Amino acid sequence: MRGDSQRQVRIRAGQLERARFFGIVPSMKHHRGFILAIDGPAGSGKSTTARLCAERLGFRHLDTGAMYRALTLKALRTGTIIGNPRPLFALLQRTSVRVAWDKRGMRTFLDEKDVSEEIRSPEVSALVSEVSAISAVRLRMVVEQRRVASGKAVVCEGRDIGSVVFPDADLKIFIECDAAERARRRQLELAGQGVCTGRETVLANLVGRDRIDSGREVSPLRRMPDAVLIDTTHLTIQEQVSIVCDLARRRCMWFKMQSARCRMTDRR
Repeated sequence: MRGDSQRQVRIRAGQLERARFFGIVPSMKHHRGFILAIDGPAGSGKSTTARLCAERLGFRHLDTGAMYRALTLKALRTGTIIGNPRPLFALLQRTSVRVAWDKRGMRTFLDEKDVSEEIRSPEVSALVSEVSAISAVRLRMVVEQRRVASGKAVVCEGRDIGSVVFPDADLKIFIECDAAERARRRQLELAGQGVCTGRETVLANLVGRDRIDSGREVSPLRRMPDAVLIDTTHLTIQEQVSIVCDLARRRCMWFKMQSARCRMTDRR
């Protein structure tokens, strides 16, 4: 398993069975915790994959984007100019944003009020990219994200999780997917929410976000050399979840073996 930390590994649909590893359950009581970082472009399925992997593995799902959404929501409520970094950071200085977990999963609190549903509004979605691109805001959020994940078994997804937020993550996954397929999936998702949008419009939006995310100066979207690369273009969501979970189980077993070897050495 150590080999995949030293090179990029591409897993396609035809190699699915080779990625499976059954019968090993990761230890949730490991003192150092376990960070599973999933990065990828918009619409690649990383959020759904992260949530389902967390459920299957018994990990906590840390949605870092929710924290930026919470600040965006407050900016909208207070009439703060989002395009100007200074007033936005000043707003953050007098704002409390935190996350916690209950039986429903991760909940997001803005000034101690649960806003987990409100942050998913179209108005917030349209502006959150501008908020998350501000370096001072990202630095503040990253500190909190590392704090809440410390010592826990966590699945976290985004665009800079393996490169910036958790550069020492125990397992890094980078999900890629053909832009046309991402547009098809996103259009179906929107239709399920009652939003009718043309395929070309959705595709143009995704391509534009790719350009912004990859080209921004602060925490750009990029694949790290030690990340396992998974192409999900021809995979179902359940297939990609199985691949990621199996890789996580294998990595947990490797840690167990290393820990046992250390204990043996100490006894000598």
